[in-house]
Amino acid sequence: MQLVIGVVCMSMIANLQYGWTLFVEPIDDATGWGRTAIQIAFTIFIVTETWLVPVEGWFVDRFGPRIVVLVGGALCALSWVLNAVADSLPILYLAAVIGGIGAGGVYGTCVGNALKWFPDRRGLAAGLTAAGFGAGSALTVVPIASMIESSGYEATFLAFGVGQGLVILALAWFLADPHATAPAGARAAAADAKRRHYAPQEMLRTPVFWIMYAMFAMVAAGGLMVTAQLGPIATDLNLIDAPVSLLGLTLPALTFALSIDRVMNGITRPFFGWVSDHIGRENTMFIAFTIEAVGVMALSAYGSDPLAFVVLTGVVFFAWGEIYSLFPACCGDTFGSRYAATNAGLLYTAKGTAALLVPLGNLMVEATGSWQTVFYSVAIVNALAAFLALFVLKPLRTRYIAAASAAAPRLTTRLAD
Repeated sequence: MQLVIGVVCMSMIANLQYGWTLFVEPIDDATGWGRTAIQIAFTIFIVTETWLVPVEGWFVDRFGPRIVVLVGGALCALSWVLNAVADSLPILYLAAVIGGIGAGGVYGTCVGNALKWFPDRRGLAAGLTAAGFGAGSALTVVPIASMIESSGYEATFLAFGVGQGLVILALAWFLADPHATAPAGARAAAADAKRRHYAPQEMLRTPVFWIMYAMFAMVAAGGLMVTAQLGPIATDLNLIDAPVSLLGLTLPALTFALSIDRVMNGITRPFFGWVSDHIGRENTMFIAFTIEAVGVMALSAYGSDPLAFVVLTGVVFFAWGEIYSLFPACCGDTFGSRYAATNAGLLYTAKGTAALLVPLGNLMVEATGSWQTVFYSVAIVNALAAFLALFVLKPLRTRYIAAASAAAPRLTTRLAD
């Protein structure tokens, strides 16, 4: 039940990030604020969503998940209500701050709760939970696009914002911490007793954390750039309304791409999480990041074709979204589950760091007149991250976990004495 609640709550906040690209052009057409100025709101949202998660995680570790998700759901609803009435950039930016705080509270709580409840299947549990965020907007892409066209972006913000917020508020009441729930939390408690758990301040002093942080930021930057700019990319390639027939369906290229991308971005998280439970986190990272680099280069070369655009963006999202299951699981494996919400939240701030690079995509396009430089940069960064996973992070983390495991019995003995 805890896992299902987490998945549904994550689905309800997914549109705050993945549905944003549908609103950029309508907002610009109505206000004339310019893409770059409007996309600053997206960056603000990502920064506040990520950099405050450690604080929200501290509240979860201290007071339990319910209160944090209740407040987060209310803030998410308020954010889109403000977007609906925003008549200036400052109000749009304020809504982004509020939405980021709310979404971060829900996201960090649900992922942290999954890591605590399923210590023996962290990759799969974190992947299923994160899948709600990755694929949660798939079913609403067409309704949102249709409502924007028929009723305007303001009414769409209002209707979906209130609806999503109410679902979160209803489900939050059923969330619980495993250590406060007996006997249901017995498995998690038993696993916790066998190892040492590292507090956030201890984790921040380890080199392995900062290697993971750098890799997370590198891969997230490329994925966020594509996520935020997919609508403008399709516009510049004249693919907005180009019909694409695939899987027995015919839809405009951008709508089709967004629908498939959300599904692939959701499937990849439990899939690669499950794979990493069996072959190791770093080996899985190497495979996924390499696929991402190749996919982005292929998109650069063949993306002007409508069918290729739809298929290749699906590949790119499939090879990108797994970072949101692999890195939290890797963090839980390395530092334990007692402070999982706070520790995973600190690592998750790498996404906020990466978000600062998103506006560079527009600047690169304005300077060069094409998206090629953006694509090349993303591919190179992913290739570098794949190398770091296998040849730097893997040996470093292996030595660190061995030392930590050896320290646990000594700690237990000292406590007994």
